[in-house]
Amino acid sequence: MLCVPGSAYLLFMRLLARSLIVFLAFHSIGCLLALRKITQESAIEIKVGPDTRRYILHVPKSYQSSRPVPLVVVLHGGGGNGRIGASMSGFTKKSDEEGFIVVYPFGWGRFDETLLTWNAGNCCGKALTDNKDDVAFIRAVVQNIKGQYAVDSSRVYATGMSNGGMMTHRLACEAADVFTGVAPVSGALNFEPCKPSRPIPMVIFHGRDDQHVLYEGGEPHKNPDSHKRTDRSVAFAVGFWKNQNGCKDVIVTKSGKVEHTHFVCDRAPLDLYSIDDEGHTWPGGEKGRLTADEPSREISATNVMWQFWADSHKAN
Repeated sequence: MLCVPGSAYLLFMRLLARSLIVFLAFHSIGCLLALRKITQESAIEIKVGPDTRRYILHVPKSYQSSRPVPLVVVLHGGGGNGRIGASMSGFTKKSDEEGFIVVYPFGWGRFDETLLTWNAGNCCGKALTDNKDDVAFIRAVVQNIKGQYAVDSSRVYATGMSNGGMMTHRLACEAADVFTGVAPVSGALNFEPCKPSRPIPMVIFHGRDDQHVLYEGGEPHKNPDSHKRTDRSVAFAVGFWKNQNGCKDVIVTKSGKVEHTHFVCDRAPLDLYSIDDEGHTWPGGEKGRLTADEPSREISATNVMWQFWADSHKAN
C-alpha cells in the first residue's frame, strides 16, 4: 500500500481533478466543434404563441433573390436537435450542390439543444406531454423564411428521421397545403385522424430490422421515450397513402439489400424503399450517436428523395 502524507495527497488529488476537468472540457469542446462544423449558422429564434422556438437555416452561396428556389425542412429524431439532423442527413451539402434552401428546426424540450422531441400524435417526450402544436411551429418557420427569401411555393418539401419521420407523416396529414412532397425516414404513420387537404408526393424509407420503429408495427423493442406506444406498420402507411394518391399498379425491383416499390398513381406519386438487415438509420447518412445502428451504403435516402421530388415536380 502506498502511503502519501496528507498535504501531498491533497495536492495530488487536486492536480488529478484539474487534469480530469481539462480532459473532459476538451472532449466536450471537441464534440461541440464537430457539431458546429456541420452547420456554422447560428440558431434563429421565432415566437410561436407563447413559446420561443429555434431553427438553423442554410442558404447556398448560389442563391439569388431574383430566382425563387426550393425549400427543404429536415426534422431531427427524438432526443436530438437541428444540428444532429443536419449531420445525419447531409442535406447542407445537397443544398449547396442543388441550390435550394434547407432548414433544420429544433423540437421541444426542457433544454435548448438536447432531448428535443416532436408531437407526432402518440410520440414523443415533452412535446407530446405538453401537447405542443408543432405543425403550427413548422408552418411559422416556412412562412418566416418565405418572408425573407425567394422561395418557390411549388417546391416546399419535408423529411425527418424517427420521431421526425412520424412528424413528417403528420405534416402530410395536416399541412399538405404548404408542402408539395414529403419523405418519412424510419417513422410510422401514427397520427389520426389523417385528412390531407390534397394528394401529396410521398417516398418512404425504412429498415426491415428497425428495433425502434418496427417495420411490421407494434410496440418498439427499444424505446427510450417515457410514453408507451404501439406503432403502425409500414404496410399501413403505404396502404393509406396508396389510397390517397390513387395508386393501382405496382412495380417492385431489388438491388442488393434495397427493395424499391414504385406505385403507379393517378393523383400523386408514391415510392417505398425497404432495406434488408437495416436498423434505425438514415440510409446513406451518418449515425446520430456512436452507439446508433450503422447506416446502409447501398442507398442514399437524401439523394433519392431529392430526385423523387424533382421528378414529381417535373411531372406536374
